[in-house]
Amino acid sequence: MRDLFRRYLDSRIDVYRKVPDMEAVKSEQARSAKLQSEIWALAVSSTGEAGTAQAPMLLLPALNAMFDITTTRTEAARVHPPLITFAMLGALTLACSLFAGYDMAIRRRLNVLHSIAFAVVLSVTAYVIIDLEYPRLGFIQISESDQVLVDLRKSMN
Repeated sequence: MRDLFRRYLDSRIDVYRKVPDMEAVKSEQARSAKLQSEIWALAVSSTGEAGTAQAPMLLLPALNAMFDITTTRTEAARVHPPLITFAMLGALTLACSLFAGYDMAIRRRLNVLHSIAFAVVLSVTAYVIIDLEYPRLGFIQISESDQVLVDLRKSMN
């Protein structure tokens, strides 16, 4: 069972390392699911042979929680706001640009610093919002959260 856990953890780490190659991610997720089934089957058979009621009561809920958290994490990565949210972000950007441009047009002298600052702030804000929605693909990365899995795997040797 220890070997299965090591292979399962290696597989989960590989799932996150293979992003953005979604075909490789799906393949690795299938491998993880197969290992989950093997771990579950071995745990059920082993606890049935233990002869006590405590073994299944302790091991099986813990395994179930472990498998549930991986499913929750996978689903959280798949779920994104509806497309209308991004369309509204684009519309808001255009509306703000229109109002700022209109205000700048009626002034006698254009303040270049304000124009550049407005464009930069608006662009960076839109980029950060979209980048946070896809944290494994853009400039902002959450790969440090995977370090917990890597550290756990090192401790299993």
